[in-house]
Amino acid sequence: MPDTKTNQAQYPQGSQQKPGLGFPIARIVGIISLGCGAILEWAMGPCEGKKSGENSMLWTMGASLNAGDIVLADRYYAGYFTLARLLSLGVDVVTRQHQLRHTDFRRGQRLGKHDHVVTWTRPQRPAWMDETAYCAMPEMLRLRESRVGGWILVSSLCDARTVSKQDLLQLYGWRWQIELDFRAIKAVMQMDVLRCKTPAMILKEVAAHLLAYNLVRAVMAQAASIASVLPRQLSFKAALQLLRAFEQQLRHGRHTRIECAHQGILSAVGRMKLTHRPARVEPRAVKRRPKNQPILTQPRAVLRACLKKNQQQHNARFYSAYGSAIGV
Repeated sequence: MPDTKTNQAQYPQGSQQKPGLGFPIARIVGIISLGCGAILEWAMGPCEGKKSGENSMLWTMGASLNAGDIVLADRYYAGYFTLARLLSLGVDVVTRQHQLRHTDFRRGQRLGKHDHVVTWTRPQRPAWMDETAYCAMPEMLRLRESRVGGWILVSSLCDARTVSKQDLLQLYGWRWQIELDFRAIKAVMQMDVLRCKTPAMILKEVAAHLLAYNLVRAVMAQAASIASVLPRQLSFKAALQLLRAFEQQLRHGRHTRIECAHQGILSAVGRMKLTHRPARVEPRAVKRRPKNQPILTQPRAVLRACLKKNQQQHNARFYSAYGSAIGV
């Protein structure tokens, strides 16, 4: 977001950057519907400071989860207290094992090869948690650990007769759709760089982006219902481009024409199906090279003053050497 004093106070830049050389950065955590891609709840805060982590922000959104839901999360959320919090809400969890936790399949209740149910013991109280919240946490958690597809998955779905290891793998594989949804929000909706200069307006700007995103998802859900396909089979970018192309007709057209345009748009969106690409793997790299501009290593005001000083010195030397000749 713009580098203003108020934005820096609310969303400070990274501690590794010098003052005047960075930009205020906000962290956003969202709960997204796997069925249609809509944002169910979101929270925003600074990237550094007490209770600004993703787990802390997730705790504030527990009311949007209902008993019986299944939460798919990456291994950043595989900590004991986060899992205990989610299980206390009556929801099930499927996540990857945290890289720092050791998994020994010789222990616990064996369900199959590299598949067992174990008991996690409550660790010591962390510094960020108060005594009351710590005592409210269960002393033990009964969880399932399964090695499948090259991953170790942690889940509360402990009945192997109902949910197999391959079911867990397929379920966790769908979590990648959420990464694509965040990419659509930041890249397609152009929310990666904000423009407002105060924290209050920044909050409104983010809310407006997410509202527009959910409205597009609603149109896609209606189109998918008419076309008898799943909303996930339709292209978000194509739907957004189509809505933008017919924006003026929908806004200023007559009532009868708007109704016809609405039906036509839904029919067109329903035909914009994504190509089926199972097990797609792409490198996290871009082909296009950045511009050959140097990185700003000093505050802009300091460099601007240096440029003006050098320009004045150059002009003084020039006129001292050639001023008399030009006058003649």
